[in-house]
Amino acid sequence: MSLIITGASGHLGRRTAELLLDQVEPSTVVLVSRRPEELADLAARGAETRRGDFNDPASLLEAFAGGERLLIISTDAVGQRVSQHANAIDAAKRAGVHAVAYTSFTNPSPENPSAVSADHRETEALLTASGLEWTLLRNALYSEFRIPEAQAALASGTLHHNQGTGRSAYVSREDCAAVAAAWLAGGSEHAGRVYDVTGPELLGADDLAKIYSAAGGSPVTAANVDDEAFVAGMQGAGLPPEVAGLLASFGAAIRGGHLDQAPNTVEELTGRPPRRVSEVLAGAL
Repeated sequence: MSLIITGASGHLGRRTAELLLDQVEPSTVVLVSRRPEELADLAARGAETRRGDFNDPASLLEAFAGGERLLIISTDAVGQRVSQHANAIDAAKRAGVHAVAYTSFTNPSPENPSAVSADHRETEALLTASGLEWTLLRNALYSEFRIPEAQAALASGTLHHNQGTGRSAYVSREDCAAVAAAWLAGGSEHAGRVYDVTGPELLGADDLAKIYSAAGGSPVTAANVDDEAFVAGMQGAGLPPEVAGLLASFGAAIRGGHLDQAPNTVEELTGRPPRRVSEVLAGAL
């Protein structure tokens, strides 16, 4: 029986595959992607590659055949991906997969104003009601996304934000991949568990400004603005309206205290502490 990773040609999927191949017999690893040709280097390490498209249920049934444990990495089609995830969950059941983990988002409750919360909440409900053994990996906001934010703040001297005094424990993609690989290599001890995958420290905007200043070597001051002004500023910087709105929704979620979890999940599952934002920024600015 195989350990299957969807979205294996994406950033998170590829890194999860690389880490998993270091932990298990490579021939047990199946990597699913719409573009399996991009995984030739991992195939050379012994993994099997298969084509699978979340918009093509028949392809998923073939891709998941013989699977024991399946990692469903959420797609990037915000607002449209629940049906895609439903296709994957249904294919997993039909293919006889035993256990499924889904990469969700921190606290996807109805009260959370983040624009991605509804998709994740609905997918979680589908998975937990599926009859499959399930695990939820609720990944926090990526520390890597702080790199362009830090660059802009260092260039202007100001970190414009709409987070108020809220805080969040940003997590590195590397740590999310390590947790996912640990789940794939693990067993039933993860059944029915909800893991908040976070960084080690809750940071507010003032904390980020200090970190950016130290990493970039020039002063940065945090300036809180309302949501409308934040969106206008992001659009003024060249971001499309939908992206600016998405970023503003994250700020609103932080401001409302919806993303203030900081458990010890990374160390619990991987045996090492998670990376700090300052570590992720080191050498990137």
